[in-house]
Amino acid sequence: MLRLTAGRLLLSGRTVAALSANSARMASHGDAVSEQNMMSLPMYCDRLDIPLPDKPYQDVLSAADKSLKQKEKGPWNNLSKEEKIALYRIMFKETYAEMKRPSSEWKTVFGGIFFFVGLTGLVVFWQRIYVYPPSPRTFEEEWQAKQVKRMLDMQVNPVEGFSAKWDYEKGQWK
Repeated sequence: MLRLTAGRLLLSGRTVAALSANSARMASHGDAVSEQNMMSLPMYCDRLDIPLPDKPYQDVLSAADKSLKQKEKGPWNNLSKEEKIALYRIMFKETYAEMKRPSSEWKTVFGGIFFFVGLTGLVVFWQRIYVYPPSPRTFEEEWQAKQVKRMLDMQVNPVEGFSAKWDYEKGQWK
C-alpha cells in the first residue's frame, strides 16, 4: 500500500480512509475467495531426467497396499514378482520404458501442417482468380518475341550485350 506522509501529501482523513477501504475491497475481490495451490508442496511427476519424484504416486493406500508396505520392510526374497510390481506401482505411475515409448503425436503435427498448407494454397488460388488484376500484356510470349526483335533491330548494346550474341548475317543466335 502507498505510504502516506503528512508532509508530502495533503489529503483529508476521509480521503485516506476511503482509499484504504477501496484497496482492501479490491484486494479481496468481493466475497468470493479462491483457493490457491501451494506450489512449494512436493508434487509427483514422471520425467526421464528426474528418476525419483518428490512424493509417491499413490498417497492414500488401501489395506492391501498397507500390508504390502509392511511386508516390504522385510527381506525382498520373500516377495513375489507381482508384489514387487505392485510396490513399484505404488511409488511410480510409469516405468522408463513406458515413458520412452513413442507416441503418435507426430501424426497430429503433420496433419495440422498439411491442413494449414492446404488452406494457404486455397487462399492463394482464390486471390489469383478474384483479387489480383489480370497479368499485363507484356508477359505474353507474342509481346516478348516482338520486343526481342525490336531490340535486335535497334542493335542494343552491340559490343558485349544483347545484340552481341546475335549473328545478323545468319539470322540466328551465336
